[in-house]
Amino acid sequence: MSLTELIAGVEDHQKTLTVFNAGPTVAEDLRERFADRNVRVQTEQTESGRPGEFITLSEGEEVIAAASLTSFTDSLDEGRQYITRDNSPYASILDHLDETMFTSWSIQRMTAASREIEDRAWRVGQGTLHAGFQTLSTLQGELDLYERLGETDVDVHAYAVPDVEPPEYSTFSLHLERSDEIADSWFVVFDGGGDPSQKCALLAEEREPREFYGFWTYDESTVDWIIDYLEETYGYLEQ
Repeated sequence: MSLTELIAGVEDHQKTLTVFNAGPTVAEDLRERFADRNVRVQTEQTESGRPGEFITLSEGEEVIAAASLTSFTDSLDEGRQYITRDNSPYASILDHLDETMFTSWSIQRMTAASREIEDRAWRVGQGTLHAGFQTLSTLQGELDLYERLGETDVDVHAYAVPDVEPPEYSTFSLHLERSDEIADSWFVVFDGGGDPSQKCALLAEEREPREFYGFWTYDESTVDWIIDYLEETYGYLEQ
């Protein structure tokens, strides 16, 4: 299985947000908020109207998370970041929305999501980070950041297609790959630095010019699979 096939597998598993006992404008607002995600939004009414307004997340016939509607919508209004976890009542729904496809993300949104993982690796201060830049010219714009990250105890690996001369670097490992998969893929993967709860990954492919389709995940097995695949497929280090 390739990175592209992994993305396609996630894309095939659409999740459903069901809004109970709320007006149609609430569902419409959520549809707009999740317009770039592979999530279907629907409404239902309980017979008694109790226990008030709430929301569930399901995959197929299985309900996998639930929360009060107020707490969930308040969290969205507060502008939560792309990749985050906490102990709030609505966190379970957002956590279960990892490995849900996003569509047509711009470079700006991809960069913001990447920064979340890079910052996590920085804070943990150890472990391994794998980052795919598509091309060396893209890596050049991130060189200072990745040199600083490589100065920590994080083992940093960068992957890119050589479209320009390799930059001078000293603190991270560079994998030069003349591969369509590397040219088309944007990924940032952190192994958690020994703490499984810190594992996370962003994986996307460029299907249209500068528009990215993919997912993020906290799932340990998925993060491990991506790292194993990268190490087995692109393990050669540029000297």
